[in-house]
Amino acid sequence: MNTTSCTKVSFDFTGKFLPPVYILVFIVGLVANGWGLKCLLQNWKKLKIINVFVLNLGLADILYLLTLPFLVVYYIMNNEWIFGDVFCKITRFCFNLNLYGSIGFLTCISVYRYLAIVHPIKVMGRLTLTHSVVISITVWFLVSVQSLPDMFYTKTSNNSSMCFDTTSSIYVEDYLKYSLGWTFTAFCIPFLILLGCYGHVIVVLCRGKATDKVLKQRCLKLLFILILLFSVCYFPYHLFKNLNLWSRVLSEHNICHQWNNRVYVAHQISRGLVCLNSALNPLVYVHGNEEICAQLRRLLHHMFNRPLETTSRSVPITQIINA
Repeated sequence: MNTTSCTKVSFDFTGKFLPPVYILVFIVGLVANGWGLKCLLQNWKKLKIINVFVLNLGLADILYLLTLPFLVVYYIMNNEWIFGDVFCKITRFCFNLNLYGSIGFLTCISVYRYLAIVHPIKVMGRLTLTHSVVISITVWFLVSVQSLPDMFYTKTSNNSSMCFDTTSSIYVEDYLKYSLGWTFTAFCIPFLILLGCYGHVIVVLCRGKATDKVLKQRCLKLLFILILLFSVCYFPYHLFKNLNLWSRVLSEHNICHQWNNRVYVAHQISRGLVCLNSALNPLVYVHGNEEICAQLRRLLHHMFNRPLETTSRSVPITQIINA
């Protein structure tokens, strides 16, 4: 550590790493979420309580995916934002809505699964589609309220055309405090709720000798998907985002560390990982809806069996011609 003027962090890595990731997520996420939402809306009259949460999860993904082309242009143009300050804030706001909306609706799905398995008689008969719609509106409201202060922080710099994902160096110290509180309420609390629900569910399923094996497998698969999302997408992002903000605060006070640049690179990698949630969330569609599973099986069967059928039919024709 030293107290001299700190070496500026290099932004080259961001321009090379994020655009390919964003392009991949945009293509995969748009196709997967579009297909999943189409399947849900085709069976609107059969919509179940859990599917309302899944539907909102898909809408949150689509909202963010539509902003990715603008971010790709931004990073390809060496961090030059040409779409204006207002749209910069809207783009970042959509990211936050997607991130914390996804966490919120995944938590709702987990609580619903918990109630369905642990308290099926007491609670499940009283829950209706109206309840799930009201809960979904509440999630959107809470996420919007928590994300709204971010809109009031400066996202661009006077002497450059950058579009910050957090804020400029002038306000970074205040933003760190806001970010820590945001992380606790919007990430840590839902994560603890999720752990509590699935911890209890696993205990109940393991103790119940008469428990349906299919139900056990479905719960374990969903638990695996959630662990994947939280460990790969959400946890690294929140950890390195706050570490990067802290290193920026130290740099503003001319307290320099050799790991500043490494923390910045790790934060950029975590930003790439967190956007993968928009491509991975459709796994919840496939798991949570039997009709979607059936359609996916039919689609895969059609794709992989059609060439075989064509080949098998072409054999006798070839033999006839050769004869």
